[in-house]
Formats: sequence, structure tokens, C-alpha cells
Amino acid sequence: MSEVALEAAAPSGMPARGEARLPSFGEALRVWLKIGLLSFGGPAGQIAMLHREVVDRHRWVSDARFLHALSFCNLLPGPEAQQLATYLGWLLHGVRGGIAAGALFVLPGMAVMLGLSILYATLGNVPVVSALFFGLKCAVLVLVVEALLRVARRALKTNPAWALAAAAFVALYAFGLPFPLVVLTAALIGYFAPGAFKGGSHGDAQDGPPAVLDVVLAADPGRPARLAAQAWRAGWIGVGLWLLPVAVLVATRGGVLADVAWFFSKMAVVTVGGAYAVLAYVAQEAVQGYGWLTPDQMLVGLGLAETTPGPLILVLQFVGFLAGYGQGGLFWGILASVLTVWVTFAPCFAFIFLGAPYVERLHSNRELTSALAAVTAAVVGVIANLALWFGLRVIFAEVRRVELGPMALDMPVLGSLDPLALALAVLAAVCLFHFKLGLLRTLGVTAAVGLVAKLALG
Repeated sequence: MSEVALEAAAPSGMPARGEARLPSFGEALRVWLKIGLLSFGGPAGQIAMLHREVVDRHRWVSDARFLHALSFCNLLPGPEAQQLATYLGWLLHGVRGGIAAGALFVLPGMAVMLGLSILYATLGNVPVVSALFFGLKCAVLVLVVEALLRVARRALKTNPAWALAAAAFVALYAFGLPFPLVVLTAALIGYFAPGAFKGGSHGDAQDGPPAVLDVVLAADPGRPARLAAQAWRAGWIGVGLWLLPVAVLVATRGGVLADVAWFFSKMAVVTVGGAYAVLAYVAQEAVQGYGWLTPDQMLVGLGLAETTPGPLILVLQFVGFLAGYGQGGLFWGILASVLTVWVTFAPCFAFIFLGAPYVERLHSNRELTSALAAVTAAVVGVIANLALWFGLRVIFAEVRRVELGPMALDMPVLGSLDPLALALAVLAAVCLFHFKLGLLRTLGVTAAVGLVAKLALG
């Protein structure tokens, strides 16, 4: 474990505060598990929780490094929050850290989704679970708004950055432009206008002591090369572990498992922008093409994924479960469910391990750093769009699409306002901002009140 004195890296005038050391693997595991268990609210809420734990609370990683990694993950196919967790785990403890962080981000939600899938298939509904998660959704809405303000304050340091964030929001919300196009455009703007965006460096001054990882790297400059060599090997092994089962199933077995493996492997490489960018295609193919489930069941799966921990893309696990369940009952459902998760997330680890070492080398390249800074600015607009999407559907029971020329806006049906959801969101805001109860207590209070109120109201 690397240890260096903070005095060697502390800015002038900053008091020394002992020794900086990377967290032990066990310490990091506890944090990754906590995040995995509480990662509600879609990518915006999950990124907020990662930032709160890794940057604000523990100061393991600097703001600049976190945003740099986030920008890269937004360029990749797959769930960006899970990939960001993998990236951060790799930075702290190499390949085993990346695997631990990424896996613990998924496994709690996978277990919950599998359990709910079984309950749905055998009993048809899960009202108590829905009531419990209702309060959590309302609290997460407040966390997302808090994260949006915090990330915007730190990422938008120039007028062009503010303008780009606003343009990204409008492009997604009003014009429905594809997420990859928005991100690619932002990257090109940043690359060709490097003076307009402040990418920051890991030595940028910030409140409090410097981030632990920055101090460790200053004392051990050879560490990135060692991590890179391990990551590249692990990345290619990950590609093999992902593709080999798919090839074997398609070539030798056929049937629903081969279809699940092939279909969701394709989804794993086209889901740039997260789950929402591909759900329409999944619904069309799974419902109309394969006949694995009905449109109503697809909506049920999306609702379950939105109210359980883990990436929203876990809705694919529900689809895979019903595909297997319809073929051969519970055992086949569980088998198809696990296979779906494997072919969905194995590529995510491979992408991070193959790409992160190159991204870490970009800090000294002015144009590429500016490109990622521009992507980060655009991501603020993306988070704002996700926050609005999430908030409208938490507070209002009905949202309709209003077309205004070339624009199409999601507008709430005012008569469908859910007073309980609004009250729980206000309760969460009071707990978090006024009483400063912290994340866990705020979630606990809001979930408990929501559970009692929902069951009482029927």
C-alpha cells in the first residue's frame, strides 16, 4: 500500500494532516457495497452517490479526475455509472478493485431484480415492495437535484461550458437528438476550441487537503504503467469471457438461450447513452420480434428497474427472465436471467480495462483534455435532462408529449399531480438540506414514511 506524507503535496498554507494512504481493499469494498445497495435513481442519482462517497466524503479521488473519468464513460456503450464505478475501483486497487467496484454496483440490484422477477412470474404483483421503493424514489429525486447543482458548479467554469450544457439539455429534451450525437459534437467542439473549456488538472486547488490518489501518484509515478499493463491483459480476457459463451450457445445449442445471448450481446455494444437510448428498440424486438413478453410486461419491468438499486439497464434482466420462463419454467428463467446479466455487463469491464489506461494518459494533451472537459459540460445538460425526466414521472402520474414545430416536450398533466410524492420529496429535501441528516437517514426516513402512507392509503 502506498503511503506518503501529505506535507509533501499540501498547497502552501494548508495545514498538514497526517499521512495520505490509499484505502485498504476491505475499506473500499464496504464503500462499493454501500453504493451498490443504495444506487437508486438511475444514472444521475448513481453518479451523485459515487461523487458523494469517493470525492466529497473520503477524498480518495479529485474532482478533476472524477469528471475526466465520467466524460470517458459517457462515450462508451453501456451503463455509465457502473462503468464509472469500475474505473474508480481500478484507479484505487487495479484490476481487482475495478472488478469489485463494478460487480458490487450490479450484484445487489441483480439479486433484487431476480427476486422480483420470480415474484412477478409466480404471484403477479409485489405491492409491499412497490410501496417501500416509492418513498426511495421521492428521496432520490432530491439527491439528483443536489448532485446536478454540485456537478454544475464544479464542471461549468467558463461561459462556453455553460452554453454547451444548456445546448445539450435542449438538444435532448426538446429535439430528442441521439445521445451519442450530442456527446460527439461536444467532444469535437472541445477538441477544436481548447481555450474555451477548462479541463482542470489533478493538481488543481480544491477545498481541504489534496485527494489521496493524487498524493500517492506524486510519490509513485510508475504506478499508472503497472496498472495499465494489468488492465490491458484483463480487458482482453474479459472480451474472451464475454464472447466465448455466446459463440458456443449460438453454434451448438440454439433456442432461447442462444437468442438471449446473441440479442443482449448486441445491446451491450449499442447502448451508448444508457438504457433509455435503447429501450424502445429492446421493447420492439423482445415484444414483437421474439414474443418473449407483452407490452404491459415490458412496462412492469421498466418500473421494477427504476425502483430497485443498480443500473436501469437491469430491465434487460427482467426481459431475459421472462424469455426463459416462457420457454421452460422457473429454472430456465433464472438461467436466462443470469446469462442476460453476463452478456450485458462483461463487455463493460472489458471496455474500461482496455480504454482507461489510454484515458489516464490524456491529461497532458491540451486538445483531448479540452474535449473531455466539453463532454463533461454536456453531461451536466444530460443529467439535467435525466433529472427532469425522472422528476416529472415521480411527481406526476401522467406525462404527455407536446409537439411544437420541430420540438417535442414532455409536459406533466397537472391534474395527475401525486400529492404524496410531492410531500415525500419535500420531506427528503428538509431532511437533507435543513436537518442535514445525511444520505442514509434521509433515504430511511422517506422510505419508511412512504411505505406507511402507501399501505394506509391502499
